[in-house]
Amino acid sequence: MSILFSPYTLAGTQLKNRVVMAPMTRARAVTTVPDELTERYYRQRASAGLIISEGVPVSLQGRGYLFNPGLYTQAQVDGWKTVTAAVHAEGGRIFAQLWHVGRVSHTTLQAEGEAPVSASGKQAAHSMAYAYDEHGQPGPVQASVPRALTTAEVKGVVADFVLAARRAIEAGFDGVEIHGANGYLFEQFINPTVNDRTDEYGGSIENRLRLLLETVDAVAAAIGRGKVGVRISPFGRLFDMAAFEDEAETWVQVAKALQQRDIAYVHLSDQLTIGAEGMPEGFARTFRASYQGTLIAAGGFARDSAQRALETGELDLTAFGRPFIANPDLVERLRNDWPLATPDRATFYGNSGAKGYVDYPVYSAAE
Repeated sequence: MSILFSPYTLAGTQLKNRVVMAPMTRARAVTTVPDELTERYYRQRASAGLIISEGVPVSLQGRGYLFNPGLYTQAQVDGWKTVTAAVHAEGGRIFAQLWHVGRVSHTTLQAEGEAPVSASGKQAAHSMAYAYDEHGQPGPVQASVPRALTTAEVKGVVADFVLAARRAIEAGFDGVEIHGANGYLFEQFINPTVNDRTDEYGGSIENRLRLLLETVDAVAAAIGRGKVGVRISPFGRLFDMAAFEDEAETWVQVAKALQQRDIAYVHLSDQLTIGAEGMPEGFARTFRASYQGTLIAAGGFARDSAQRALETGELDLTAFGRPFIANPDLVERLRNDWPLATPDRATFYGNSGAKGYVDYPVYSAAE
């Protein structure tokens, strides 16, 4: 049997194969509560060894996109219960990706039209939130100028993640993934071109990593370290993340710190496949040298390249994103070398109902 389709034990959770469905924003939850379409979408894709849900805001403040299902109300918890039950009924496993976008938000998404929050008051240039435009219509809009969180408020963000993690377990998720990637709140603290703070969360590498690591520790204490994963995007450039002097050293320090914490996994997001700069050649091996726990990566894998990454020990699990959109039976297509359907980019995001969401068929040889 190909190692890609062999079982894997993830911190005590049994996965039926090593194919991971990567988190993907779909913006279909009109009321921010998972509904029947959400349930059907994830059920259809439950042949993955592990599903990592779309980004789930931990609070109203953490939203950067309309129509995303959250985990900050009881109604949302109840909605997610139907989703996790459906995935489990198909023999799948699912983690919730816990998300705070920080400055990649807009005043129309915030309570009483307040400014979004970040490590500083620096605006994310040329960065779009999905909010309401000047005509009150949903669409991409320039992210608003944020305000810097106070030191006390930073502690409150940690508490929001803990509460959302507890709610995720109540909702039936097998664990949570803390979204520390792609230019969102945690990266805004890690990157000194954004973070100009003078308190305990700014300045040194240790201080800039403090929010991420305090959150990991608090969530692990609340639900168990074997139920906690972390996603990061070393050298990421999305949403106005600029290069900085001690960048490689910073990400190696992240690897070492997460190794010490013995969490479920680390998930690397290589942005090369989404049109941004990717990780430098060889850095994944550098990261692996400091982090020996379960390692997942997403970034344009096909069957053969995923297989090679597993065989060499570079990775333990491989994540596929866009291929899962148009191929709900992706695992079987990969296993049998069946052709892959092409997704309709026009229906990737937004409130378009079932179209481009749950209407992609499974493979039929007759076709």
